[in-house]
Amino acid sequence: MARLVPAVGVALLLVSACSAPADSDGGQRRVADVAKPIAQRPASVVPYWVNPRGNAARQLAAYRADDRAEEAELIERIARQPVAEWIGVEDPRGRARGFTEAAMAAGREALLVLYNIPHRDCGQYSKGGAPDGDAYRRWLGQVIAGIGDRPATVILEPDALPHVEDGCTPREFHEERFALLAEAVHRLRGLPRTKVYLDAGNPHWITDPRRMAGPLRRAGIDAADGFALNIANYQTTRENTEYGKRLSDLVGGKHFVIDTSRNGRGPAPGADDPQAWCNPGQRALGEPPTTHTGDERVDAYLWVKRPGESDGTCKGGPRAGAWWPEYALELARNARRGP
Repeated sequence: MARLVPAVGVALLLVSACSAPADSDGGQRRVADVAKPIAQRPASVVPYWVNPRGNAARQLAAYRADDRAEEAELIERIARQPVAEWIGVEDPRGRARGFTEAAMAAGREALLVLYNIPHRDCGQYSKGGAPDGDAYRRWLGQVIAGIGDRPATVILEPDALPHVEDGCTPREFHEERFALLAEAVHRLRGLPRTKVYLDAGNPHWITDPRRMAGPLRRAGIDAADGFALNIANYQTTRENTEYGKRLSDLVGGKHFVIDTSRNGRGPAPGADDPQAWCNPGQRALGEPPTTHTGDERVDAYLWVKRPGESDGTCKGGPRAGAWWPEYALELARNARRGP
């Protein structure tokens, strides 16, 4: 049984200290790079900050304390990579400030996910969000005040637009959602060193990119830096790139980023599981975070979903977002072994 690390409020610690088989298009280069310490890769290649108190880092310390060398080696593949910090309802100003201050002090930029849209996840595993539009605007104001003039890349509201297009979010909430997202893009882009990417799902969700183009335009894509694909999903980098280019053509050539955190083996095989996206087995870490993607329209490969955190209470997993060390070890082990 893996030793569990307490779910400490990482952001609160930071705030107090300052004032969270390789697929066919990855190859052996990716597997090797996953093990390369962030300090050995310049900020021009990997500009994002590594949280030294994240879940994987604390798990690494626990394995080392228990002399579990094999597990420590595996979990270090996650602990040494920059992963996104998700900003929810708890102290949004303090968390945004703590993460961006820590990142700036390390000569890097913070990678943040804003995840508090009203009617979030339409009652599923990650349900919640602000109670109404006014509450969301106040919350957003706190986040913006916390970021200030420090560098940050923001992934804005995963699932919010795909859930509009797939009908999961009731129609009476659509207009408010578009307005809130467009306002969020405008206000965040008003910060001097913040980049913003609107979530646009993945190639196996809204399969026709023409269906995502309209929602993106209504949500302010013209003012954003671009859109994000594959958040918390397992679709291959190749498929996401192809889909992203088709979608980009429909929204003025906007650039995009891809979540590669767990797509090293692509999605789980078989079409008979309606929750194939939720904690599928035998998946692997994907390409490590970098801004050197080899494609001028792909701004970055990012680890937005933090590897080792559950998708929800399915397939034996804990609640959504909870740390699950056994799953983290599986992702890392499979990346090492390859196909």
